[in-house]
Amino acid sequence: MSSRNGVCVVVGASSGIGLAIARRLCLEGRKVAMLARRPRELEAMAAAIDDALGRKAAHAYVHDASDLDAAESLFVRIEQELGEVDELHYVAGVMPEVAIDEFDLGKDRMQMQVNALGCMAWANAAARRFLPRKKGLILGVSSVAQDRGRCGRPGYNASKAAMDTFLEGLRNRLWRHGVQVTTVRPGFVETPMTQGLALKGAISADRAAQLALAARDRGRSIVYVPGKWRLIMFVIRNIPSVLFRRLSI
Repeated sequence: MSSRNGVCVVVGASSGIGLAIARRLCLEGRKVAMLARRPRELEAMAAAIDDALGRKAAHAYVHDASDLDAAESLFVRIEQELGEVDELHYVAGVMPEVAIDEFDLGKDRMQMQVNALGCMAWANAAARRFLPRKKGLILGVSSVAQDRGRCGRPGYNASKAAMDTFLEGLRNRLWRHGVQVTTVRPGFVETPMTQGLALKGAISADRAAQLALAARDRGRSIVYVPGKWRLIMFVIRNIPSVLFRRLSI
């Protein structure tokens, strides 16, 4: 569990759940390094948070999560400029439109690069520091999509499954050293990435962030957000493949 007096890094912080998590961490009194690839949006959001709080809390760092080699050097820079990091929140993610008859390696590669490998790059950079310090938190926002391979977005499902499994292995490696790894699996959430999709019962990004940070506070390993998705995905995981392939879910 983190000490709550260090620096938090949020990768994917210019919109959606990442922005909501960054805002809530700033409200806790933390210094937050907000990372995203769009400088205009990122700097505007960081400035809005600071203006609302009346103090400097949000620090913008332009970063493309697909640039895996940049993670280590940027982690070093953040600690030099802001102080010791004790929480990493990886929320970056992409989900391009994919037609049912489309098989696009470029889109699949992009999703693996950002959703899975980006998480690995940043989590490894954090783990190298947290392990000898015997403290720290790594929180990764995965998805209920990781629970099953669906016909609509197989590349997205696979990327989130890879992320999820990596975080489980990291958790099993680090728990004995006092480092917490929490995996958040959101269901339907209203974000720019899901805009235009018919998502019945979707929750707000801020509510998802609230539930994610509550899971952090309780020391949870894996949490479905909101909790009803644990039962929903239990049912979906146990549908026989011969039936599942006929469903449009």
